[in-house]
Amino acid sequence: MIEVQALTKRYGAVTAIDNLSFTAQPGQVTGFLGPNGAGKTTTMRILTGFMPPTSGAAIVAGYDVFTQSMEVRRRIGYLPENVPLYRDMTAVGYLMYLAEIRGLADRRKKAEAALDRVGLLYRAQSRIRSLSKGMRQRVGLAAALLHDPEVLILDEPTIGLDPFQVLELRDLIRELGQDHTVLFSTHILSEAEQVCNNVVIINQGHIVAQGNPADLRVELERGGRIFVRVNANPEEVRPIIANAAGVASVDIEGDHLIATPSSANIDPRPAIARVLVEANYELVELRPLAVRLEEIFLEVTQRQIQHPEEEPIAEVVG
Repeated sequence: MIEVQALTKRYGAVTAIDNLSFTAQPGQVTGFLGPNGAGKTTTMRILTGFMPPTSGAAIVAGYDVFTQSMEVRRRIGYLPENVPLYRDMTAVGYLMYLAEIRGLADRRKKAEAALDRVGLLYRAQSRIRSLSKGMRQRVGLAAALLHDPEVLILDEPTIGLDPFQVLELRDLIRELGQDHTVLFSTHILSEAEQVCNNVVIINQGHIVAQGNPADLRVELERGGRIFVRVNANPEEVRPIIANAAGVASVDIEGDHLIATPSSANIDPRPAIARVLVEANYELVELRPLAVRLEEIFLEVTQRQIQHPEEEPIAEVVG
């Protein structure tokens, strides 16, 4: 398990992460989502003992990251965004070298077992420089699994891979999540939706939402923007929707409209449906805007910009 409590990191006047609190449960893949520069890598480096925080606490596998750093490192496997590999070594030789550094017994057996687990045992004797990027990523993942850690932290593991390699690695991460606590960082939101049980969405160093995607959708239905498609010219129906009770504004986006509620406690969909039917328009689609994880991310980050004082919209469901 990973428990993060009020974690903050400042670099001089710049605050990289600010008061982060979340939990990653055993037997699950927790997605750590956000755009580039949001603070994901900084958080992961703190959790792996690479750097100290300015304030806050973090517990990994039952040990404090700052006062029991060596115990944490024994129980954690880390795959950084840029995997450090010795390209002139063979895949199995590289892993045996890491096993020796860790003081593991049966080094060859453990190295081959790790390669087998990531589906790369058949290239054990290949020099790393001859492997494709996807295969090198798997060698890095095998290195993280070498000592059979309780916790896996994966920083943008699919970056730069081709679509087939991405699919393979996603399946592997999903499988690893059954036996480990996995924290999976990505800025590709559709990827997280397919792999993760729960997500933590971070933007500008702050958590803006956390929970599983289904719960986030339910939360966003209350006071979230509404997607409206009518069998008519959007310009024609815009003033009608704007006059519906609980609607603050209406924007046109292509062939549909986006209605913004006047309050976070109002669901204007019944009123929108009523005014359109009364005006004899055919309503084709009426739903909360955020039904996919990409849309959820856009919604919660937009809310943070408009209402920075608001609390995160959902809590993690364990």
